[in-house]
Amino acid sequence: MEAGVTPTKKPIRSLEEALEHCQTLGMRLSKQRRFILELLWQAQEHLSAREIYDRLNQQGKEIGHTSVYQNLEALSEQGVIECIERSDGRLYGNISDPHSHVNCLDTNQIMDVHIELPEELLRQVEAQTGVRIMNYKIDFFGYKQAEQSAAE
Repeated sequence: MEAGVTPTKKPIRSLEEALEHCQTLGMRLSKQRRFILELLWQAQEHLSAREIYDRLNQQGKEIGHTSVYQNLEALSEQGVIECIERSDGRLYGNISDPHSHVNCLDTNQIMDVHIELPEELLRQVEAQTGVRIMNYKIDFFGYKQAEQSAAE
């Protein structure tokens, strides 16, 4: 079993596939929605609605706060983009299929990783809980600085 792959939905791996998925769902592809998707695919990082708004306006793509929030909500509800709930607000990313995250505690950065656990470990979890595992995600936490001081 591959990590987090559900048989009903093909993973979105490019901006073109994200745009196609919107069309398949019958979502209108307004220029604001395209701006947001393009930015998320270019940035390749998790951004808040405010950061998305600021970056788009810095690029000269005028878009209102409300439009950013409404489009992010619609895109994440339809599974086109990812929405991560954090204590300090929501972050949005371009990968929408199930995957894991590495959380860097000194930079506050979240990195996407696709991890596949050994089948034996999944069976162990199922045996302990009585729950059949369909998919999973793992959150890793660590410091980049630890790597640097260990190398010195």
